[in-house]
Amino acid sequence: HTDPTSDFLPCTNGHLMCAGCFIHLLADSRLKEEQATCPNCRCEISKNLCCRNLAVEKAVSELPTECTFCLKQFPRSSLERHQKEECQDRVTQCKYKRIGCPWQGPFHELPAHEGECSHPTKTGTELMGILGEMDQNHRRDMQLYNSIFSLLCYEKIGFTEVQFRPYRTDDFITRLYYETPRFTVLNQTWVLKARVNDSERNPNLSCKRTLSFQLILKSKVNSALECSFLLLKGPYDDVRIKPVIYHHSFSNDTNETDYVPLPISDSVECNKLLAAKNINLRLFIFQVQK
Repeated sequence: HTDPTSDFLPCTNGHLMCAGCFIHLLADSRLKEEQATCPNCRCEISKNLCCRNLAVEKAVSELPTECTFCLKQFPRSSLERHQKEECQDRVTQCKYKRIGCPWQGPFHELPAHEGECSHPTKTGTELMGILGEMDQNHRRDMQLYNSIFSLLCYEKIGFTEVQFRPYRTDDFITRLYYETPRFTVLNQTWVLKARVNDSERNPNLSCKRTLSFQLILKSKVNSALECSFLLLKGPYDDVRIKPVIYHHSFSNDTNETDYVPLPISDSVECNKLLAAKNINLRLFIFQVQK
């Protein structure tokens, strides 16, 4: 483990785990339907049984560790500053990145590259083509936020905090899935379901973990209910979710959406959710007016 800022948590017998490994163990136990145990002594571990060991964290912060870039040894407490500001081998980018230069490399090679970089000498026509592609990528990024602002102008908007609870299927080989209690938004009754790795047979054996979810309308409706919806992190969670807007026309015959990805950033964030007793998120639903 090389993160100088990590928390360290002991089991009840004093064996230490970094926070990342601790969360991974809790997530694995959830997937395997087992009690999480310390990898050293096999005693039970949980968020309630373990707490940070500040004395060990301070001692560990002074131990030498290796820089990712130059491979030299530094005290953990100073490693972050070294890697961000001082290391001559840290990865950096050309100052002409703003006009399309894709170069990145070690910091000590930066002056030589910038002295030879071809982008400052490109013609206006060439730069216009490069900037056009960059603008197109930027427009794609902005489209999401503009769409959200447009949705906020809708007449009928509803949101609620939702709590996914873990369950197991009744199959011979059980699979973990999540479901919320019924809740009411826009005067309709709904349920959310979620599954791990699209119901992969043994997600505990996979390094890459994802969650997908579907929105289900439980009420009966007289006419189609066209909606946009998105999930965000709850007000007290630290999981990173990149908003994605989904659309579906609900009716009595099409009352379930397809399973769509929960847009968490990576498997580390997914493990945070799996390690928790329940998954708490915030759901927004926007009804499209016809």
